[in-house]
Amino acid sequence: MLGVLGGMGPAAGAYFAYRLALLTDVGSDQEHLPVLLVNDPQIPDRSDAVLGRGTSPLPAMRKGLQFLEASGCSCAVIPCNTAHHWYPELAMCVKMPLIHIVSSVVERLRASGIPGGRVGLLGTPATVHSSLYRDALAQAGYAVLPLSEDDVQRLCVRPIKAVKQNRLPQASAALAHSVRVLHDRGAAAVILGCTELPVALAALGRGPLDLPVVDSIDSLAVGALRHFGLNVKPANAL
Repeated sequence: MLGVLGGMGPAAGAYFAYRLALLTDVGSDQEHLPVLLVNDPQIPDRSDAVLGRGTSPLPAMRKGLQFLEASGCSCAVIPCNTAHHWYPELAMCVKMPLIHIVSSVVERLRASGIPGGRVGLLGTPATVHSSLYRDALAQAGYAVLPLSEDDVQRLCVRPIKAVKQNRLPQASAALAHSVRVLHDRGAAAVILGCTELPVALAALGRGPLDLPVVDSIDSLAVGALRHFGLNVKPANAL
């Protein structure tokens, strides 16, 4: 059974479970992966904590993972990119494997046929300004386009905040603008490095962008399915 520590935000946790089901190449209900989702929106804000402005979410996340393990889960995921700033501590608090979202994104980027070069990264201020993605991407041969503080607020925070407020039409329009800006600046692909952003992408519809986008929710779902040895449905079949 796969454990999912969600709630960061609530729509992202629920959307991960939905995409996991859609991406599984099966012929019946019984062939799907059993999943236990804890969707806890009371976990303190991750970005505020990383930036030194709020309470650490680590105790609440640790408690959630330990509950999932005690409930019979043999592996877990956290569909929140910024939460992975605490990945070493979280991985040590349970015996079950904890799949890393950034590693899953890098694998998905390679599989998309883009072997290297400059990529855009959209995410929370904490994720964009930290080495969480930058180091992993550099090791794989990618360079992240720099963003100014104004860029982060306009291109990243605006669509993320709109999803958290359930304003999906505004979120999808803002995301489409952000992706086009980064492609115009020379990004070979744009990483949706906040799990709110794939929710905005779904509201937009995946066709209209017609640009290479790597979705961190789908990447994590594929990583989980491969961990359990399940077949993945091709994205173009969805």
